[in-house]
This record gives sequence, C-alpha cells and structure tokens, in this order.
Amino acid sequence: MTPTMTATRTPPRLALAITVASLMAALTLTPAMADDGPSVPPGTEPSATAPVEVDPNDPDLKLPEGATLAEPKVLDIKQVVEDQSGDERREDTNADVKFALQAEVLFGKDSAKLNGEARARISAIAAEIKNQHATRIRVFGFTDNLGSYAHGRTLSRQRANAVQDVLDEELKDSGITYEVRGYSEDYPIASNATEAGRKKNRRVEVSFPRGEN
Repeated sequence: MTPTMTATRTPPRLALAITVASLMAALTLTPAMADDGPSVPPGTEPSATAPVEVDPNDPDLKLPEGATLAEPKVLDIKQVVEDQSGDERREDTNADVKFALQAEVLFGKDSAKLNGEARARISAIAAEIKNQHATRIRVFGFTDNLGSYAHGRTLSRQRANAVQDVLDEELKDSGITYEVRGYSEDYPIASNATEAGRKKNRRVEVSFPRGEN
C-alpha cells in the first residue's frame, strides 16, 4: 500500500539553498560512477551519421545523367582479436576499444571475488587505457541464463564492480569517469543452449573511446 503524502511548500530561499548544495555535492564526486539505468553496451547503439555532405553537382563525381546519390552513411570498421583459449577478446572499431574477459579466468563459480590471475589481465587493460588517454571507461558485467534473472543481475554488477576497483587502483586518475553496470543474461554474444555458448556469455567487458585526448 502506498502511504499518503502531504504536499508542503518549500520557502523559495530554502529551495535555492538546497539546489546549490546539491549541485556542489555532485561536482565534488571523483571518480564519477554511473548507476544502473537505460544504457546499452557498445555495439548495440545506432551507427554514427555521416559527418560531411557531398555536393551532387560536383563535376568530379561524373554521375550518369539522371542518377542521384544514395543517403550518406558511416561504415563501422571492426577488428576482433581473440586469444587461443577464447578467454579474452579485443575489439577495435573506429571509435572504441573493447576487451571482453571470460568470468572463469577472473572469478570462481558464482563468485565476485577476483582470483590470482585476474589482476594481471586487468592491469594489461589498464595499460591500454593509458595508451589511449581515455577518461571515460565502461565496465559491464554479464551472465548466462542459468539461475534467476535477479541473481544474475546482482552477480554481474558485483563482478563489474570488482574489475572497476582494480582499474581504479592501477590508473590512479581522479579525472576518469566510470560507468559500471550489470546486465544479467541480457545481450548474449552466443547461444545459451550449450555450455560453450554460456561460457562466452559469462563475461566482463571493459570499453573506452579510442585516442581520447
């Protein structure tokens, strides 16, 4: 049952003071951390629009009589490199770099506690973040479809938090903004019908803009 709320009127000066105080508090939070919300992993957003317009009357185009130009679009170029074990994958696009680490190489079964091998792998990602001068980092956790959705949501978020903690220790940069989310079984990259597919879906992804200055 929803309790009855009685509306009260806040004096104008008090409302202004509360607003200013809230703004100052928000500005002093470092590093910034985004909470769960309506965000999607890289690769699921719409493609970028073309940045320039082409003059259809340019004589260098040499269009046949009566021909017209198609709508301009940007081609997304993606390079994917996966290690032989399949435990780690790197994707490079025009705009982003993304690392996907399988949960088994970072955590025990149904656990969000990092194992001994995890730090070395996360440290390597931190080195690439430094190389790209990135200041906005997304750390997203995912599970397979076994168990309840709610449990997967909690576990995937806890695992993302654990990876973000190591990145924060390695980078030591208060100017970096982190977006950390847990997606449970959403956004699978393989079929959950087999254990091999479920293993790919149990992962933590770290992504950041390419060459950000």
